[in-house]
This record gives sequence, structure tokens and C-alpha cells, in this order.
Amino acid sequence: MEKKKIVVVGGGAAGFFCAIQIAELHPDWEVIILEKSNKILAKVKVSGGGRCNVTHACPDIEMLLKKYPRGERFLKKAFYEFATKNTIQWFANNGVELHTEKDGRMFPTTNSSDTIIDCFLRKVHQYKIQVLTQHEVVDIKNNDSHHHALVENKIIESKRQKAFLIQLQGRADMQADAICLATGGMLRSDPNNKFKWLINFGHNIVDPVPSLFTFNSSEKKITTLMGVAVDKASIQWKGNKNIETGPLLITHWGISGPAAIKLSAWCARAMAETNYEGAIIINWTPSFNEATLKMEWINFRMDFGKREMGSKNPFDLPQRLWHFLIQEAGIAANTKWADLKSANQQQLIQLLTRYTLDIKGKTTFKEEFVTCGGVDLKDIDAQTMESKLMPGLHFAGEMMDVDGITGGFNFQHAWTSGWLAAQHIGQILPA
Repeated sequence: MEKKKIVVVGGGAAGFFCAIQIAELHPDWEVIILEKSNKILAKVKVSGGGRCNVTHACPDIEMLLKKYPRGERFLKKAFYEFATKNTIQWFANNGVELHTEKDGRMFPTTNSSDTIIDCFLRKVHQYKIQVLTQHEVVDIKNNDSHHHALVENKIIESKRQKAFLIQLQGRADMQADAICLATGGMLRSDPNNKFKWLINFGHNIVDPVPSLFTFNSSEKKITTLMGVAVDKASIQWKGNKNIETGPLLITHWGISGPAAIKLSAWCARAMAETNYEGAIIINWTPSFNEATLKMEWINFRMDFGKREMGSKNPFDLPQRLWHFLIQEAGIAANTKWADLKSANQQQLIQLLTRYTLDIKGKTTFKEEFVTCGGVDLKDIDAQTMESKLMPGLHFAGEMMDVDGITGGFNFQHAWTSGWLAAQHIGQILPA
């Protein structure tokens, strides 16, 4: 019987995971990974500062879904098939133990992304999966039902012709019984041109814009505090309802840290529409708002009345930030709490709870950035990751219009979609 040939386009996390799952289901099939560059698993290598944030300790599916600004409804059925617990178990079965940090992020116990890469390469070797780098796909065609092939400018019958013909840049064409596209984010090139063949199949590509980035500020005063980290602050893009709370870091270019990066995911499109110009509102004391802090201030004046404001910081803020804020409010550091004028008090309360910072631009980090946008989900079967328009064509990972916040959620989507695509490919083709 003729051996089935499956081609996975993309040598990243989703592509490798999908290829390995197919090979586990059908060790006798020919499975090929095509990667256009000379690098494989690039994001896996750099994720989490080189430790690889594999997934997030979030066993509750409904809570997990809330971490995806785009794709929440689409992923619901998928996560009930394969989610965090399945990911942890699969890696454990293949010799990789994960540990959970206090913020829920999960890493290999070695704290090295090489552990994940080595695991994948062992599986590739075990199942004799071909990994072909510098193989760029320029076109994919669906072979017609008459199974005709063009040889030496003559059309001849080809009983062995497979479902898809893949054209490669500067290399011989390749055929496949089924394909999984896992090429990653589309931001670095014009998707409507690069994936013209996908559009010809009837698929729509949602305009891609960056997600997961930090904010550049046009105000230089705040950047004098570069290196100051606040354990818990809330941040909001002015005019947008989304608020994220968590660690914030002041950098030499603006604002970074998990809370800022998470906010960028939720506001990716809104910020792109303004060319990344606007303002963020920071609450340095997120357990208070302006009204509740004004009430609490009465107690502060009573408790610390004889203390100098510069020496007594009741919010556990970094001392450099506290001094910066009281100075911005026009308060001398040696001012006694009891002597604070009401106008200065009100200004300081506003700076603490609604510090407004002008933003002009963003900063992304090489391979770590994520794309908002991609292949429109309405034409993809959420249970199988198969195209509704072209049977046998599947998708996995960031190529689809799905993206999560920072913390391992984008890798979880890669594992889930790759697994589902593999299961379906393994079932639809006759043995």
C-alpha cells in the first residue's frame, strides 16, 4: 500500500508538535517539516529569556479562555480536547518535567529552552521525520480529481498523484496527501502577496498588527527612573476599558513589565489605529482608587503626622518612585504629613491613582513578538483545525487569528492546535 506523505509548513513550535503527533499516530507515514529559514524552533529558543515558557498553570478551561484577546470562542472546543494538563502530561511522558513559578508560568525544571528543543529533536529522530530548512513554499495547488500530471509538457495519467502540489523557491515541487500550515505570525511580510494562493482558496487574512510589546514614552522625566520596578500596579490605555494589573518596569524608553505587555495584547488593534500614539493611565496603588485613597489619607495624616513625607512611604513603593511623585506634586521631601496642604494632597492622590503618561511608539523584542491577525477563523473548523474551504489543508499556531497574553498562553495554543490538526489528519486519510 502506498505510504502517506504529510507536509508541515513551518519549523516552529506548532509545526514540530503537529509533525510529531502525526508520526506518533502513524509511524509508517512520511512526515516532512519545511522551514524557509536556516533556523528551527527560534521562538522556543528565546522564549522566557531562554528558559521557554511552555504553558501556564491554568487547569480551568473557562479561565484559560479569558487569556486570549482574539480566539476565545474559537478555542473553547479545542481546549476541552487538549489543554494545559495534556501538555504537562505529554512532556512528562517524553522526559521533560515542568515547574510552576508564583505567577503561574511553567518552565522545564532545567530552566533551559534547550530541554524542549532536545525533546523535539529526539522525537524527530525517533520517527525519522524529515526537517528541511531553507525550503520556502511559494505556492500550493490542489490537484484536480482527474489525477493528471504535467511531464515534459505533456499531460499524462498519474494514479499516484497526491492531493496537493507544493511549489518551492528554487527547488523541485513536492506532493502531499495532507498539509498543515504553521508558519507563525504574518507581520514580517505582506500576507496578501505572500499567501496569495491561500486567498485563491477563498481564505481571508485578517490584517496583522503587533501584539505583546512595551510602550515608548515621549516624556523624559519618567525615564530618569529607569530600572525602577513596581511589584503591583494597574495600567490602562486611555479611552479603552481594559485594565491590567501586575509588575511594571520603568525603562530608558518608557514602560515595560508583564502588566504593560498584557495590556498591549488587549489593545493591539486600538493602539495600531492611533499609530501607537496616545496615553496610558497608571495606578501605582491598585488597591485604591482616587476616592478610596482620599478616605484612607485621613488615617495616614493621623498615623504619620509628625513624620517627614520623604522618609515615610505607606505604599511600599520604590523610594525613588515615591520621591519622584511627591516632587511632581510640588511637595518638599521634609514636609510633615500633618502639614500637607490640601491642594498638594489632591495632586499626589491623582498622581498615585491616575498617573497619565504620553506614549509615542512601541518596542518589540525580535523573535518573541506575537502577531494579532492572521487567517480568519470563520473558515477554519475549530474542532479539527481543517480548512472549511479546502479539505486536507490544516492550520496550527500563530498563523491563525488567535493570540494570547504573555505567560505561556501562545505556546499552549500552538500545542493545542498542532495536536488537533494531527489527530484529524491521522483520521481522514485511509490507512
